[in-house]
Amino acid sequence: MSPISSTTRVLTLLGDPISHSLSPTIQNAAFEAAGVDGVYVAVRCDRERLPALMEAMAQSGGGGNVTLPHKERAAAVVKHPSEAVRRTGACNTFWGEKGEIRGDNTDVEGFRRALERFLGRPPRDHRVLVLGAGGAARAVLLALLDEGVKDITLFNRTVERARAVSRRIGGERVRVVSPVDELNGGQFDLVVNSTRLGLDPADPLPLDLTRLERVGAVLDLVYGDHTTGFVEEARRYGVPATDGGEMLVQQGAVSFERWWGKEAPVEAMRAALEARRGIT
Repeated sequence: MSPISSTTRVLTLLGDPISHSLSPTIQNAAFEAAGVDGVYVAVRCDRERLPALMEAMAQSGGGGNVTLPHKERAAAVVKHPSEAVRRTGACNTFWGEKGEIRGDNTDVEGFRRALERFLGRPPRDHRVLVLGAGGAARAVLLALLDEGVKDITLFNRTVERARAVSRRIGGERVRVVSPVDELNGGQFDLVVNSTRLGLDPADPLPLDLTRLERVGAVLDLVYGDHTTGFVEEARRYGVPATDGGEMLVQQGAVSFERWWGKEAPVEAMRAALEARRGIT
């Protein structure tokens, strides 16, 4: 890392919890590879302090990312939201410009890039099951719809929340199922876990895959220093599966592009993540 000086631009990750985050690893690697004068740090932050911290960072010429559970709150703080923020109601990236806070939801483009890398082609003709109805699910649904995916099923333990997300993002283009038994015998080309289940190795699986008749692939947005139980379960049945590491890299790359106005060094970011996780 380059020496920090009075001209160093400070970018922060705001959220709670943040101890598991690998964003500082990939962003500081990106700053060094790109030769930009910046430093990225994680700051534990509660809901009440979020607006003041975002304002202070933006006014000082910096910015950052916002993670759980503050993405919806952040969307209300930014003065100039992107279309992705307006459509999802969530913001995960912010920066200052001309004294005001601008914001984007790079999870949308990050998911799209990560999914295409995983599948090797656009998912337009896929039948997709999305698990969860939080901010990540909104980003996933928006990306899928913008890619032209026509067969999308949404499942969440709290069906009212799933219906609210469906109405906001896709309307009749997203089918909500409840209870979970309605998934029995289902056939899907792709299952996406957008819940937090798996962040702790002791968590239950977000879905028992044996309920489904066919699963083509599994993308678990959870990531960490361990392989998630959902990914392990899918692979046990011979289903291609990956976790959220690549999405972390790709949404981080889009964030980098928003902050610095230049192409992100994606390979350096991916290499830093793999080294941190011990992946070869």
